[in-house]
Amino acid sequence: MTRNITIGAAQLGPIQKSHTREQVVQRLITLLRQAHRSGCDVVVFPELALTTFFPRWFIDDISEADHWYETEMPSPVTQPLFDEAKKLGIGFCLGYAELTTDGHRFNTQVLVEKDGTIVAKYRKVHIPGHEHHEPDRPFQHAERYYFEPSNEGFGVWEAFGARVGMMICNDRRWPETYRVMGLQGVELILCGYNTPIHYVPDPSQDILQGFHNALVMQSGAYQNGTWVVGVAKGGVEEGVDSLGQSMIVAPSGQIVAQALTTDDELIVAHCDMDWCKRYTGTLFDFDRYRRPEVYGRITEQRGVVTE
Repeated sequence: MTRNITIGAAQLGPIQKSHTREQVVQRLITLLRQAHRSGCDVVVFPELALTTFFPRWFIDDISEADHWYETEMPSPVTQPLFDEAKKLGIGFCLGYAELTTDGHRFNTQVLVEKDGTIVAKYRKVHIPGHEHHEPDRPFQHAERYYFEPSNEGFGVWEAFGARVGMMICNDRRWPETYRVMGLQGVELILCGYNTPIHYVPDPSQDILQGFHNALVMQSGAYQNGTWVVGVAKGGVEEGVDSLGQSMIVAPSGQIVAQALTTDDELIVAHCDMDWCKRYTGTLFDFDRYRRPEVYGRITEQRGVVTE
């Protein structure tokens, strides 16, 4: 008997600075209802799904940005999303900016089961961008100013009848992200992202953004025998053009569903979790073939050492 999970990747179009959380939550609920009509078990929303991508602006006093963060989840504003999901019997994964009671700022995702219970919270590990104001940029990418990197690592949890992990945006570019979850038997990795098409440090990469986005998720899926769901907030947001191309990737590395627009768009795939075993039980049988005794540099060393 196969273990099928019907997954909806709920891409969002731009969220402008003037858009309220209430407006955004209604958009999320619309996608959720569409997913229900498509028979989805779980819906994946993007990174920072409740607001515009505010790290594109730099401010000297970070407390002036507190209004972009969530201090509780669910909150009075997001509770309708939780209520609707529970009523429809659909789980979801939601990205948002988190401000903790003791003043820590994280780029966070929450995983919610079909009955409305919170399964887990994941905080972004690999924070890209810069920490200081760079006024010569056409727009800032000051994630390292607005968020601290999590030291909690990459967990895997039982949900929807599968082994589920989470990652956020830049995490998808690092092979260790997938491998750590792969070593915990992950079968489904959920990822939200906001990726500007223009990469200021090296514009030659602009034309490759879509290729690189697919490359890392397809290779991570294949090399760890897991499903990977990557969901964008795309389109032109506050003048910055961001990548769409949300996708659902099979353990074979094949893309089985992909968004065609940069607007609010739901893509759906029926995902057999037992497909994972075709890879984790053969070519990528970790217990049989891995050689951790020769991989020491991966955890012992941070930068490049040539001596």
